[in-house]
Amino acid sequence: MALGTMLTSAYITPHPPIIIPEIGQDNLRQTPKTVEAMKKLGDDVAKLKPETVIIISPHSVTLSNSFGIYNFESYQGNLAQFGAFNINLKFEKDQKLSKEIIAKSNFPLTEINSALAPELLEENNLDHGILVPLYYLSQKYNSFKLVPLTFSMLDLDKHFEFGKSLGKIIKESKEKIVFVASGDLSHRLTPEAPAGYNPKGKEFDRQLVELIKQNKPQEILKLDQNLIQEAGECGLRSIVILFGVLSNFDYKLDFITYEGPFGVGYAVGKFRVSLRGAQRRSNPVRI
Repeated sequence: MALGTMLTSAYITPHPPIIIPEIGQDNLRQTPKTVEAMKKLGDDVAKLKPETVIIISPHSVTLSNSFGIYNFESYQGNLAQFGAFNINLKFEKDQKLSKEIIAKSNFPLTEINSALAPELLEENNLDHGILVPLYYLSQKYNSFKLVPLTFSMLDLDKHFEFGKSLGKIIKESKEKIVFVASGDLSHRLTPEAPAGYNPKGKEFDRQLVELIKQNKPQEILKLDQNLIQEAGECGLRSIVILFGVLSNFDYKLDFITYEGPFGVGYAVGKFRVSLRGAQRRSNPVRI
C-alpha cells in the first residue's frame, strides 16, 4: 500500500433516531448491541482524529442516473422533528476533497457510454441518515470536516465502480479520512415493522451480514433482486459503495453487530485499513 494512503477506517452504521438517548429514552434497552457498537465507533474517531469524514446517506436527494455531493460551505442539522430539540450539529465542508471528487470521479457507463461524476446538490441541511451516525461519531472528537454524498438508482455494479473511483481519490489524499456507509437493512422483519412484514426481510439481512463477515463483495453484488426488493432495505447501496472504496486498500473487519428489535435491521461494522496486508477477522454475530 502506498505510504500516502490516508483512509484510516470505514464504518457501516444504521441511522434510526430511536438510538439517540434523547429520542429513544427507555427504548435504548432494546438496542444494546447497536448503541454499544456506535459508542465504539465514536471512541475510534476520537483515537484517529480524522481531518475529514465522508458519509453516504440514503435520505437526501436520490438521483436516477447520477450520484450526488452536497455543495455548501458548511452543513448543519438537528433532530427536532424527532423530539430532540437540543441536538444541533454543524460541520465545515472539506473544500479540497470535494473538488477532487467532482473532478476525478470518472468511470465508464456502458449504457450511456460516458463518464459520470457526482452532481452538485444545493443542500446544506443534514438529514437523519447523516445526523444519527454523526451524533455518535462526534461525541468525543468533532474537529473534522465533512463530505456528504448520496447514492443513485443505478445498479449495484455502478455503485461499486463509483466506490472504487472514490477510493482512488482517497488513496491519493494526504488527509486522514474516515468513510461512513449509513443505512438500515430490512424494514420488514416483524408484523409491527414500519414497512410491514415480509419473511424475505430476515433472509436478506442474514445473507448480507454473512457476506460482509466473509468479505465477499462480489457475492453482495449478485444478491437476488427480488430478495432485495421484498426486504425493503435502504442501506445496501451505501454498503456496496463502501466495498468499492475498500477495494483500493488492505483492510480487515474488526467487528460487526446486528439486531432488529423494532422490525428494522441495524448493522454496525468497523473496517480497519492497514499499511500492510491484513487477514480478515470478525466477531461472531447471530441473526
